[in-house]
Amino acid sequence: MAKTSPPDMAAPDHAAPSTRALLDAFASGDPDEVLQLGKLLSGFGQSAFGMLLFIGVLPAFIPVPGLGGAIGGPLVILVGVQLLVGLSKLWLPSFIARRGPHRRMLVKFRTRMSPWLGRLEKLVRPRLHVVLDHRLALSFTGLLLVLLGLLLALPVPFTNYLFGGLLLLFALALLERDGALMLIAWIGGGIAVVVFGFLSGNLVTAATQFVDRWF
Repeated sequence: MAKTSPPDMAAPDHAAPSTRALLDAFASGDPDEVLQLGKLLSGFGQSAFGMLLFIGVLPAFIPVPGLGGAIGGPLVILVGVQLLVGLSKLWLPSFIARRGPHRRMLVKFRTRMSPWLGRLEKLVRPRLHVVLDHRLALSFTGLLLVLLGLLLALPVPFTNYLFGGLLLLFALALLERDGALMLIAWIGGGIAVVVFGFLSGNLVTAATQFVDRWF
């Protein structure tokens, strides 16, 4: 069966399709096809950070216990670490680059989230680029993503949608180049880290589990 290629992302960031248009393009085709992350993100340039974060958040919205944390958590942490240390181009380990979501997952997510994305896209626009491009700002974004990724990886009941929603704000801010939205994501993410992480002690547990599992 012929495979549908992802849209051409060679255009500069300001000419890139909207997030909902990208989701529509990726959801079109054989539902059983696995969209390999390495190929999927190869043409995104710096926007690949936002796109990988967007894909990593998808499992959080699928009501299967443990799926959001097991898959999404490490991907969010991977994005966060690279932003934290100041990488300008996304790096993917080969074992991750060869894997990716089934197209049917993107179809389910599009069906569930498209109305919300449509409303949000009326509000977001490229602005306040210093929040997205300044070295310290990117590092702060990366730090929050690492901490939120650790919390997402924990099997805490009824939190997947919460952390998924916050991380979706980060992803959209990176994809749509909206620094104002990133500021909102910072506030929401910071509150979540303090309340669910430091006050509850979950971050220590999450960090320990992550290190034991991956190292």
